[in-house]
Amino acid sequence: MSARILVVDDEEIVIRSCVRILNDDLYTVDSAPGGFEALKKVDETAYDILILDVMMPKMDGLEVLQHVKERHPEIDVIMMTGLSEIQTAVKAMKLGAFDYLSKPFDPDELKLVVNRALERRQLMQENRKLKTEVSSKYRFENIIGSSPPMQAVFGLIAKCAPTNSTVLITGESGTGKEMIARAIHYNSLRKDQPFVTVDCNTLSENLLESELFGHTKGSFTGAVANKRGMFDVANNGTLFLDEFGNIPLSTQAKLLRVIQEREFRPVGTTTNQKTNVRLITATNKDLKAMVAEGTFREDLYYRINVFPIHSPALRERRDDIPALAFHFLKIFCSELGKPVSEISEGAMSLLMNYGWPGNVRELENTMQRAVILSSDGIIRQAHLASIIDNSPRLDLDVPRTSDELKRIKKIAREKSVEEVEKLFVQETLKRNASNVTRSAEETGMQRTNFQALMKKYNIRVRDTEYDDGEPEPI
Repeated sequence: MSARILVVDDEEIVIRSCVRILNDDLYTVDSAPGGFEALKKVDETAYDILILDVMMPKMDGLEVLQHVKERHPEIDVIMMTGLSEIQTAVKAMKLGAFDYLSKPFDPDELKLVVNRALERRQLMQENRKLKTEVSSKYRFENIIGSSPPMQAVFGLIAKCAPTNSTVLITGESGTGKEMIARAIHYNSLRKDQPFVTVDCNTLSENLLESELFGHTKGSFTGAVANKRGMFDVANNGTLFLDEFGNIPLSTQAKLLRVIQEREFRPVGTTTNQKTNVRLITATNKDLKAMVAEGTFREDLYYRINVFPIHSPALRERRDDIPALAFHFLKIFCSELGKPVSEISEGAMSLLMNYGWPGNVRELENTMQRAVILSSDGIIRQAHLASIIDNSPRLDLDVPRTSDELKRIKKIAREKSVEEVEKLFVQETLKRNASNVTRSAEETGMQRTNFQALMKKYNIRVRDTEYDDGEPEPI
């Protein structure tokens, strides 16, 4: 905890005492006999702490304090006062002094105050470093994705981040909706203010209202103390409400009022509290369909759907899979202490052709388990085949002859084609609400050929246009 300290006092005996007390390996101590000399030294040298007398000729301690805080606000100032100058010391605290010492003080007292100032300083530096690291993490260039769908997302983030607009992020689970929300926050004017997350899917209706709006002691069973709501905690920052489509209708009505009036009422009170938050919501549900069903308020939907951003599924951005895979590989090699540096061609082919229903989160988990399984510094297809559901299981022992190599490559190509064909059929049916006829027409295939592919992969749906009581394919 080494520090550079400047002692300022017009009494030489006080300076000598402070220098003697602090003169060890932990501190480098300089001195100045008055305010003008102190300001000159402060401008020339980076000090951590200033120990400053209040009563000095020509320029008193309060004036020096004001100049220091204006020019070097990072310096912690400890005031020294006589017993009759306590009110002055209080004024100094209001001007930004860290603490004060009443003369005469003993050595331990001086060291204690200095150490407290250094501990706080270290904590603030760590917090600033952490904020910088977090902010850096969510810069666009540090979010992996060079595919056109992700570039479109980056473009939308860049446009909305500098504003205070409410954002609705849609997309399947595991696509990184929270990362998009954080990128918006840390590229906004609110980046130095709180980013607060609430998972609306994990709390009951009463607990969700308490989490969002806060409550007073005794307002319900279990409310043993006052609790701040997240609209209060996130004030002047960003509030991210994840799984927004799961919020009950009664809570939706209260949220609508908060968005409209910029105020909320904690549970158990009759007074309103102002809030200034930027609201970002995310959901994997179709809110428009929920509005039509009557399970989501239409007026709330239009309030939150000011600036929509769709987070693409991993299968919609397959070009990003290699970069993501190597990114996770690097992370888990470091965490697990394993020198795995390669992904074999067969393994990468499997990663590229798998459907990834769990999206990026599933890919992350898959790479972690693959690193654990790897024993020779390479991720092989065999490692993934035991992890990815319904993946082709190949015997991928390293071939010893050219004939074995040809055989394995042939099997790998066939299995990769089969996986693509299966996904092709599944996604086409999904886009066309399981209507086989429309699916075949969209792909330009004969209906019988499309049915043959369905039969090959045992994909069965009910085609209402040709409904004979049995699911397709026949």
